[in-house]
Amino acid sequence: TPIDGRYARLTAPLRMSFSEHGLIRARIEVEARWLAFLASRDEVPEVPPLSEEAAKFLDDVVDKWSVDDSQLVKDVERTTNHDVKAVEYVLKQKFADLPELAACSEFVHFACTSEDINNLSHAIMLRDGLTGTVFPLMEDVVSTIAELAEKTAAVPMLSRTHGQSASPTTLGKELAVFADR
Repeated sequence: TPIDGRYARLTAPLRMSFSEHGLIRARIEVEARWLAFLASRDEVPEVPPLSEEAAKFLDDVVDKWSVDDSQLVKDVERTTNHDVKAVEYVLKQKFADLPELAACSEFVHFACTSEDINNLSHAIMLRDGLTGTVFPLMEDVVSTIAELAEKTAAVPMLSRTHGQSASPTTLGKELAVFADR
């Protein structure tokens, strides 16, 4: 993606959310949470409720997902020629470390399409990018404008309306209005 490539140095704060690694991490989260959901449903007796150990293992897979893990997915993808299928295979490999999850690993991606996984993954990426990076930066900008409004509260300026001069105002007032919006 552009975030991984030529603009990497300019978009570094967004990389965790919007890079190829971010997409793979989000797909892992969707697949893991889907399996946990299936395990919580009596209607799916083939996937028994998860023990605390299995639930923690699943959470750890999601929470500790690394760039190296994502590279493993990319390596598997070279064989499968399918990005979401590669995620499924790597997740199953990780589940092999815990017999309880290994026993239900065939239910990873059960009843899902790749589009199901991708739609939810893109929503997770957007949520994480906005709440983790964009919104805090926007709040900083608004805060800086509000501070500048206080400092320039008495600085007069000519206001404009419909492209022509209007009643005088202050720079601080105009900045405060902008920050409030």
